[in-house]
Amino acid sequence: MSTTAGVSADAHAATDAKARRAALELPYTHVDDFFINGAYVPAADPEGSPVTDPATGEVWGSVPAATGGELDTAVGSARAALSGWGALSAAERARYLVRIAEEIEARAEPLALTNTRENGSPISETRGAAANAAGIFRYFATLADWLDHDDVRPFPAGGAESVVDKDPVGVCALIAPWNFPINLVVIKLAPALLAGCTVVIKPASPTPLSLRFVIDAVQAAGVPAGVVNLLTGPGRFGDALVRHPGVDKVAFTGSTPVGRKIAAACGELLRPVTLELGGKSSAIVLPDADLDAMSSVLVRSCMRNTGQTCYISTRIIAPASRYEEVVRMVGETIAAGRQGDPLDEATVFGPVATRSQYETVMEYVDSAHAEGARAVAGGAAVPGGSLGAGLEDGVFIQPTVFADVTADMRISREEIFGPVISVLRYDDAGGSGDWSADEAVELANNTEFGLGGIVFGADEERALEVARRVDSGSVGINFFGSNHSAPFGGRHDSGMGVEYGLEGLSAYLSYKSIHRRTR
Repeated sequence: MSTTAGVSADAHAATDAKARRAALELPYTHVDDFFINGAYVPAADPEGSPVTDPATGEVWGSVPAATGGELDTAVGSARAALSGWGALSAAERARYLVRIAEEIEARAEPLALTNTRENGSPISETRGAAANAAGIFRYFATLADWLDHDDVRPFPAGGAESVVDKDPVGVCALIAPWNFPINLVVIKLAPALLAGCTVVIKPASPTPLSLRFVIDAVQAAGVPAGVVNLLTGPGRFGDALVRHPGVDKVAFTGSTPVGRKIAAACGELLRPVTLELGGKSSAIVLPDADLDAMSSVLVRSCMRNTGQTCYISTRIIAPASRYEEVVRMVGETIAAGRQGDPLDEATVFGPVATRSQYETVMEYVDSAHAEGARAVAGGAAVPGGSLGAGLEDGVFIQPTVFADVTADMRISREEIFGPVISVLRYDDAGGSGDWSADEAVELANNTEFGLGGIVFGADEERALEVARRVDSGSVGINFFGSNHSAPFGGRHDSGMGVEYGLEGLSAYLSYKSIHRRTR
């Protein structure tokens, strides 16, 4: 199937969002098949579940729901391919990873457009998805030497040694979220393939189409049949995949409540699982912080993807001595971000991804007002039609900043997953030279989550001291990002295990120690 896509010049000029979409040429809209054993095969039940554009409310695509028989076939195909794929050297598998990276890059534009139509992520965000995914594949390809290297360890007492084999853990179920449907699969798929595992992938129901470009890249790269399989279906189908007797490991990114259910199922089955779940991270502003520099990274670090990013710092903990200054900067920065059609390159904030998410976020906004928080930006739904023609039925919420938030408010304690920032206050002893960040750290750690965080401060050594006291898996200093070569994962209700780095690769390995005498 062709993977070309484009937008006519007239569509770029159009102000009507629906006209812009009508001009798109996307290869995947209404599909009636799955990818099993190296080919797209017709679904037993072709009746499709709708795919809705959250910016316009239009149903523009559909996908079938897999049956139990199709799940058995996909898992069986992965099982049959396991021995051959695992028998290749890691260097041979790495060459496939590099080819997959090249093929994904060749599909960058249709992938981005499809992703934006599925979940409303701004096109400026989704246009980076292919490059990031390719970078992840290329990074894991560099770890092939470590996998292929003979690991021989002497007995401490001498006289014998152990050869440590690194075997693939087996058939893996990879379950994706809807906020970043490409990269949050690829951070599982790339290490699994390098390790010699085979996989069955289930995308989230709102975003089932964009992942097909990754599947096409896998197919074009010549990956053997059965190594990668793709099925679609509702949440209950994901439960069947997790519990399937032919699955050896599960990797899931999504909400904490669903993650708990998966963890319980895997615990019952004694099945390895990696979970990347919710977050309620904090940006601690130290008294010496450069607010201009903070402003330049604020949207990406605190409201990326219209706030639908588990890793961002949706709580800003500001010193009392500069509280109103911080509130003003945050409010003005967020209010300046353009909201509108996510297919418009100038858009910073799009819609939320689904109607149900819209209702959830608005409930939190209403609770903030009721509990006495002060809205300094946004604080309401977007009036229908105010963003332009064609967007009247979209699920848009104003990018919102609440001040005077206290630690007991719901918006301070619970993950919202929408465009809402809370600004809390801590006592910094007047901002004098002997200021303390103790209360800021206490507030940051006063959460059931532990995924990310940032410390803003001019004295980076002092900021590092504060960062080390934050109880989370990752913390930035005047910086927001993630490193393919460093472990990424959450503590507490934010998950189990890590992704990225050697540590992320190890999650797809089963170790065997072979002992032998040396004299």
